[in-house]
Amino acid sequence: MFTGIITDVGRVRSIERRGHTRFEFTTLFDTSDLKIGASIACSGVCLTVVEFGDNWFATEVSFETLSRTTLSLWKIDTPVNIERPLRAVDELGGHIVSGHVDGVGTVISIESESDSKRFRFGSDPGLLKFLAVKGSIAINGVSLTVNEVNSKSFGVNIIPYTQAHTNFGTAKINDSVNLEIDMLARYVSRILEED
Repeated sequence: MFTGIITDVGRVRSIERRGHTRFEFTTLFDTSDLKIGASIACSGVCLTVVEFGDNWFATEVSFETLSRTTLSLWKIDTPVNIERPLRAVDELGGHIVSGHVDGVGTVISIESESDSKRFRFGSDPGLLKFLAVKGSIAINGVSLTVNEVNSKSFGVNIIPYTQAHTNFGTAKINDSVNLEIDMLARYVSRILEED
């Protein structure tokens, strides 16, 4: 489990494709207490650490993950939002994020609103039905509040701190992003489907 509060913007340092895909990432956080098999969120995708060293770690990714996220688009030096898993004693500063991406969205506009930026994202209507104004969504692993939603898109505001401390600072129109809907919305929908 994660909170959507990003602790570092790492970079893809290598990509190796075999039967699976192996990514290595550079990071500024202290990797000395990482463990093989640990979970780590990389732009919202929960991945498993398979190797690590000073300020880097490696993960292996299945075809399923590549087909349902933006990872197949990543290249060397792609900026990646990194969050280590939530511990029972940590502050829950964002919302509960599982790292299980529900789909991919696209940046369709970026407009300045004072110091903030209003991002609008297009997405599958099947995902948009789970969004509500003032509800939560994780975009590239970042816990954000939905400001507006319609049948084709939704919008969020990105404050200067988030711009400076996540990969939203380098985001552009037409960029693809990982979307995870709020877990509560997913379960409520499932319960209603069974009635």
